[in-house]
Amino acid sequence: MDDALDRRAAGSQASARQAADASLDTGVAAAAPAADVPDGTDRPAGGPGSIDGVSGFMGMRWDDPQTVRLRIRPELINAGGLLSGVVTYALVDYCMGSTLWAQTTAEERIATIGISINYVQTATEGEIVCSTTLDRRNRTTAVMHSEVRHEDGRLLVSAIGSYTIFPRRRRAAPPAD
Repeated sequence: MDDALDRRAAGSQASARQAADASLDTGVAAAAPAADVPDGTDRPAGGPGSIDGVSGFMGMRWDDPQTVRLRIRPELINAGGLLSGVVTYALVDYCMGSTLWAQTTAEERIATIGISINYVQTATEGEIVCSTTLDRRNRTTAVMHSEVRHEDGRLLVSAIGSYTIFPRRRRAAPPAD
């Protein structure tokens, strides 16, 4: 079970690195590579520009590793009739992750330690854009800040986040038969 989860996580990290790398090279995020799905077929894990199923469902699109946008759709509106806070939190987390991922080596992995988010306003339609700035990165930790703005310029969310940076785990060779 752990091997399957590790393979899936490694594939997700590879997808994120490929999207970040493609974004740096071309200025446009690449679609995620094919992923294993329950019906046994290979198809993209999400829509164009997505790096996994969550970002695909949300409709996230990368302009570059520091800028992620999405169009508000009815599925992203909560029972109160407003954009769900989960959507903007995910947008911030993915944007922070891709900002830092673009600054890592092939031997490094990252994980979110914590994000403090302030919901300033909300929206019910239109496009929203998250922009992230890497404030500090050392060998094991990074700190960033993000803003989510509506296409009309209104500030919706401000956030700060910290991430851990750690070495990629090496797989032990399988035992000889």
